[in-house]
Amino acid sequence: MLMEICKKFDYKPLQRVDTAFGRRYIVGEDKPLPSVTTILSKTKDMTHIKEWVKRVGETEANRIKTEASGLGTSMHTNLENFILGKEMTGAYLSKTLANVIIKGCFHKISEVWGTEVAVYSTGLYAGTMDLVGLFDGTPSVMDFKNSLKDKKKEWIEDYFIQLAAYALAHNEMFGTEINQGVVMIATRDAKYQEFIIKGDEFKHYEVLWANKVCSYYDQYGFE
Repeated sequence: MLMEICKKFDYKPLQRVDTAFGRRYIVGEDKPLPSVTTILSKTKDMTHIKEWVKRVGETEANRIKTEASGLGTSMHTNLENFILGKEMTGAYLSKTLANVIIKGCFHKISEVWGTEVAVYSTGLYAGTMDLVGLFDGTPSVMDFKNSLKDKKKEWIEDYFIQLAAYALAHNEMFGTEINQGVVMIATRDAKYQEFIIKGDEFKHYEVLWANKVCSYYDQYGFE
């Protein structure tokens, strides 16, 4: 299955820098903007995560987080390679997870506008989208995830807030009206899960994101 990039928009790369305060993007006149993921992590209720670290131990928690991060990066690379018509690379598991998502939903994507493209909201935040285009014929921001086990919708609110953030930035930059987000998850037992937010539900997550941005700048200010 060959996926063709439909170059509707002029996506430009942004310089990414990792600092002690989290990931930042350089946007115009060398102004660093916090990434979407940085704002989410800095405004997140860490109670459950702290309890988990205490339960499994800091060493084991760091091992699990490092392994998951590396696997996620490799899976994302293989999905991008597939979209661009390149060969998959890396470990067997990362290829397997990528194929779970490809088989689960890529037939629903009729148009790809960009993969791993950067967007930003002027003076507020920036980030990189996994995929943007038409999903089931509707303009959508799409995100790839992997998981040890099945997810329930109420567990992944931050995923939906992240999609709303990207859509708002894309709409601001390019005059689009994206109001649908799709989360695509591959589990370690090769199961595919799909979650879609749209309409009023999508607007709800836009409001939650706006609140997160306000909370972040109230706490950290404009550096």
